Amino acid sequence: MPHLLILGGTTEASALAAAVADRGFRATLSYAGRTACPRAQPVPVRVGGFGGVAGLAGWLRAEQVTYVVDATHPFAARISANAVAAAEQAGVPLVALTRPPWQAGAGDRWMHVANLDAAVAALEGPPRRIMLALGRMHVERFAARPQHDYLLRFVDPPERAPGLAHHRLVIDRGPFTAAGDRRLLEAHGTELIICKNAGGEGAVAKLVAARALGLPVLMIDRPALPPRRTCGSVAAVLDWLDHAADRGV
Repeated sequence: MPHLLILGGTTEASALAAAVADRGFRATLSYAGRTACPRAQPVPVRVGGFGGVAGLAGWLRAEQVTYVVDATHPFAARISANAVAAAEQAGVPLVALTRPPWQAGAGDRWMHVANLDAAVAALEGPPRRIMLALGRMHVERFAARPQHDYLLRFVDPPERAPGLAHHRLVIDRGPFTAAGDRRLLEAHGTELIICKNAGGEGAVAKLVAARALGLPVLMIDRPALPPRRTCGSVAAVLDWLDHAADRGV
């Protein structure tokens, strides 16, 4: 029987897991392990890393995986690059389920930077109230700009307090609404939002709220990744799987 490995952690990965479970496919959903209480899934779940390219390639062979779908976050550059290399080593076809990036529209005040270092460098100047919509992994980088008051929103409480001189912490789990994010930004007097161009609907509420409030957004562009086949929807992945099976891949 075909065995599908879904590299997950996104809403798209969960939707794909549900879709393949409905079809009766054998599948494993893999999490990096950064969320303490991930949602229940209709397919078997594994948590944690694989041990780099060699470890992932070995796992694919040992588990007789026949297809890999990289449905990780668009900024999970390391695991995505490792997945491409490991799939090639193991001779397993791979496709990436990736959401289109957000595009600025009328009323948006976006400034683009290439990476986190550039975002930190852009924060020279007088103190401001800034929402760091980046997740908990990257907030410590902004300790280099201690003059600002940072608003943080995490899914889980952190094990230790963030190393920022001035910050406010909100524990909440999406999906969020534009109206709710507008209330949040107004309540904290936010003057700037910093976020990654993750795309999708699950995290766009803050950008809609920023547009309504006329707030600037410092948008971190996506990292470069190795060439790979991509699909923009769960339906497209299912179609790829169906045709791959027809071809005997």
